[in-house]
Amino acid sequence: MNYYLAPMEGITGYIYRNACGRHFGGVKKYFTPFLSPHMRKAMTSREKNDILPEHNQGIYVVPQILANNGDAFCKALEILEDLGYREVNLNLGCPSGTVVSKGRGSGFLAADRREALSQFLDQIYSCSERRGMKISIKTRLGMEKPEEFEELLSLYLCFPVSELVIHPRVQKDFYKNTPSREAFSLAVQAAGQQGKTEDWICYNGDIFSPQAAEKLSKEFPGTASVMLGRGMIANPGLAGSLSDQGARMTKEEFRSFHDEILEGYREIMSGDRNALFKMKELWSYQMTLFPGCEKQAKKIRKAGTMDSYLAAVDELFGTGNFCPERYFEGF
Repeated sequence: MNYYLAPMEGITGYIYRNACGRHFGGVKKYFTPFLSPHMRKAMTSREKNDILPEHNQGIYVVPQILANNGDAFCKALEILEDLGYREVNLNLGCPSGTVVSKGRGSGFLAADRREALSQFLDQIYSCSERRGMKISIKTRLGMEKPEEFEELLSLYLCFPVSELVIHPRVQKDFYKNTPSREAFSLAVQAAGQQGKTEDWICYNGDIFSPQAAEKLSKEFPGTASVMLGRGMIANPGLAGSLSDQGARMTKEEFRSFHDEILEGYREIMSGDRNALFKMKELWSYQMTLFPGCEKQAKKIRKAGTMDSYLAAVDELFGTGNFCPERYFEGF
């Protein structure tokens, strides 16, 4: 089984990706938080900084693009080709209201935008084929109900999609409710009928533990790839434990991982306030590794200076309550 790291805005930037690759491994592809190109400016300096090859050494990175304008997408594709990339991912899954209201992400899946989506896909795949680049798609099932996915899947099968990453929820679910295994099964069957190889479809959605991964594997034994999101952020040793016969993350490894990320943020950010904000966002997931440490977690959340933050982190790691077999349970 191949494991991918899902893109998470504000979290899985190059500092996080590099630290994850160095300390834990098990991830075959790292997908970047989405790039949002426009005709006036194909890429912001922050976006370009995140995907610079020198910032992503030793890991396989797939830039993700959020767009509904074919010309803007193709302009970004040209920049990415010049940087040495040969694979990109189209975001048709983001459920954010601000994204959806602009007809991007899962907002592009609306029934009344089907013709526009078809024309967009025709343009970007024509562009990618001329450049010899691959475009995968990360998609939801539709806007409101899973039944919308049958028509969307038929559309995807009309184009040379290099890989289809399916998050089997609709936009209005956001991250609630149970992912539809029935819809995923439909995709598996349709892909097989079209002669697609087993590695054409990737599953994404609520794989938070080895038990969840094993259940998916038994239900869909032909699934070659799984994208890990919140479960991997909460327990960065998850992919390694799945791909390396249950390799166990140690507290020392996790502390080194933490320290490398913190140092990276402090190097690129002006002042410690922003670095603290970023670290606290990570801890909102990673505190699951320290059961019974609510007191220390509160100190981390309330820390207003780097000294108080580091003191709280030292106290947390000194508790002895580190449990690498603890996994994300959702919130």
